[in-house]
Amino acid sequence: MMGDAVAAGKRVPLPQMALTASEEQGRAVLAGGCFWCVEAVFQDLEGVLEVMPGYSGGSADTADYRKVCSGTTGHAEAVEIRYDPRRIGYGQLLRVFFAVAHDPTQRDRQGNDVGTQYRSVIFAVDAAQARVARAYIRQLNETGPFAARPIVTEVIPLEAFYPAEAYHHRYAERNPDQPYIRCVSQPKLEKLRQDFAPLLRTNHQE
Repeated sequence: MMGDAVAAGKRVPLPQMALTASEEQGRAVLAGGCFWCVEAVFQDLEGVLEVMPGYSGGSADTADYRKVCSGTTGHAEAVEIRYDPRRIGYGQLLRVFFAVAHDPTQRDRQGNDVGTQYRSVIFAVDAAQARVARAYIRQLNETGPFAARPIVTEVIPLEAFYPAEAYHHRYAERNPDQPYIRCVSQPKLEKLRQDFAPLLRTNHQE
C-alpha cells in the first residue's frame, strides 16, 4: 500500500530551486524501496534516456542481490537515471520521486519491504544536485502534503553505482502479472498516468 503522503500526487509542487540549464546528458541516482518499482515509474518519462536498477551506498564486493537483501551491506536498492535536461529537468525527476515513486516519510522501509536496503536516499552526483535536493526537502517539509509527516530522505554524495544483475532490468515491464508487481508497482504507474500524464513519453512526439 502506498502511504498517504504518496497519495498526495499533484499537490507535490516543483522545487523552487533548479539546476543550471545544461545541454549535457544528466544523471540522477535515487533510492526509494524496491528498484523494480522505482525503475518502472521513471522509464516512460519524456526525456529519460535510460533507467538502470542497481546498488549504491556500499562496497563493490557486496553489490549483489543476495547480499544486499540481508540489509547489512550499506547498499540501498537504487536506480540510475540518464536524462536529457533539455526535455526534463532534475527538479521534475525529484517531484515524481516524492509524489509517485515511493513514500519518503517511511524510514528504512517501503510498505512491507523492511530494511536499510529499502531506505529513501538521493545520491547526489555533485554539490549542485545536493543543494537542490536539500532545499526541496525543506520546501516540502514546510508546505504541502509532507508538513504533518516529515520527509526522512537522506541526501548524500554518490560514491559509486553498481548495476544490478540482468534479470532485474525492466522487471516490472516484463512481469506484469507477478503478484508483487500487481500490488506495488501497478498502482504507482496508475498514479503517474493520472497525475503526471503530460510528462509521459507517449504524450510527446518522438
